Amino acid sequence: MPRPNTQLRRSAVALAAVLALAGCTTPDAPSATETPTSSGTPAPSGSAAPTPAPTEEPLPFEAVCADLITLDQMYEFNPNFGEAPGFEPESDDLVAVADAQGTVCGWSNQTSGDLIGLGVATLPGNAFAAQVGRAAVDSTAVPTYGTPPEVEGFFSQSGGVGRAQVFADGYWIVLESPEFLEPGDAEPLVTAVRGNLAAR
Repeated sequence: MPRPNTQLRRSAVALAAVLALAGCTTPDAPSATETPTSSGTPAPSGSAAPTPAPTEEPLPFEAVCADLITLDQMYEFNPNFGEAPGFEPESDDLVAVADAQGTVCGWSNQTSGDLIGLGVATLPGNAFAAQVGRAAVDSTAVPTYGTPPEVEGFFSQSGGVGRAQVFADGYWIVLESPEFLEPGDAEPLVTAVRGNLAAR
């Protein structure tokens, strides 16, 4: 009976042991992935609401109509015109004067029924500048009403009504009538109103 090969047996045992150890070995656990942390930068807040522009308080202007254009001055302009006590402003400019707490007056031609409307207001700075700008766009400059920039004069005509606007000494003056066919037609009354305002 042949003798067993002891060396071969030892080699087989050693190989089995190595395989057993290899089967028990666990692979290295994957390293945990670090989750990114927040940067700590605060989230941008919503845009701030715009600061509203300060509201300008109106500057009321009260006057007796006969002090703005006297009876003699109106008679010299046209003797047919007399005061129209129930006069109500209808044009945009005269309504704006009334809304600005200014004074609005009217005279009526006793023959034709044509009206002369007058409005005088004192406006805060921004509102005054806005009206000058609007008049410059919508009307024609009239240097004979006064010397710019101290006096800004304008004239326009629409719907058969002529309209003179003058900005001087803080006053916004509006004169309108079918009688004003051209800038010069309103000039005597513009001069009268400005002179009477300067005398206040």
